[in-house]
Amino acid sequence: MSEQFITSIPSVSPRNHNHVTWFDSLFAGAAWFAAATVLIVIGAILFVLIQGALPALYKFGPGFISSAHWNPVTENFGARVPIYGTLITSMLAMLIAMPVSFGIALFITELCPRWLKRPIGIAVELLAAIPSIIYGMWGLFVFAPLFADHAQPWITEHFGTLPIVGVLFTGPPLGIGLFTASLILAIMVIPFISAIMRDVFEATPRVLKESAYGLGSTTWEVVRHVVLPYTKIGVIGGVMVGLGRALGETMAVTFVIGNAHKLSNSLFMPGNTISSTLANEFTEAVNPIYTSSLISLGLILFLISFIVLAVARALLLRLQANEGLST
Repeated sequence: MSEQFITSIPSVSPRNHNHVTWFDSLFAGAAWFAAATVLIVIGAILFVLIQGALPALYKFGPGFISSAHWNPVTENFGARVPIYGTLITSMLAMLIAMPVSFGIALFITELCPRWLKRPIGIAVELLAAIPSIIYGMWGLFVFAPLFADHAQPWITEHFGTLPIVGVLFTGPPLGIGLFTASLILAIMVIPFISAIMRDVFEATPRVLKESAYGLGSTTWEVVRHVVLPYTKIGVIGGVMVGLGRALGETMAVTFVIGNAHKLSNSLFMPGNTISSTLANEFTEAVNPIYTSSLISLGLILFLISFIVLAVARALLLRLQANEGLST
């Protein structure tokens, strides 16, 4: 029987073997070229940014990052206001988006009736497909007036007098500002985070969840003790994707942030981000030092994004290492 099985295996001729070897080599070379292309593109982008930023960095030095001045007439530039606006709007957006995204993903995977899962899933995907400029127009012409007329005066009246945190909610009811930009960013990143969370939640083996339910666990206990431990790496990855989108968003923020190079403790006051500064002023840069300062802002945004991704990667590696130790 074994001899019959062995003789039934088709033999590979030297000609076919050479063909397979050549095809494997070609495939491996194409894969290496694709991977190298990514590194080459990133390196080229970094080289161009550094080259363009050198005049401003030589002139202003480290003070470019800490200076809040931005005066094209006197050629005095600083990145403190755009950096502050970028970090504040991104952090606020994530604070708003993460619990909402978690609730959406939890509802779709654990609580939603079967007939309603597909419509809600499609609706979430449609939100991700809306162009950012549409979000910006909606924020400027619809949300900002409603917020200025109804929500902001009430918030200022009730929270503006609180000690320490009250200064965050002071200011005239303009409707546009750091908080409005953060809220629009949160709405934009919710579809991305919730879609990834939904997919990783659905990847949890059903037998694990059914076993927990069989032991008398509630839905929240199943999610907390079974789903989240199993999918925490994917959840963190989804959050990092949303944060990367929030850091680099341009048009929607430009519409609603106010575009003012001023530092303010209030979240309701106009501000600026790196992306909105580049979008507004790059075409107006008529002298080399002005252009170099704007390119320096782009370099800073590149480094911020790189640091965020590096920290996220380190966190994921640490989680994986801890899982290995626990097992």
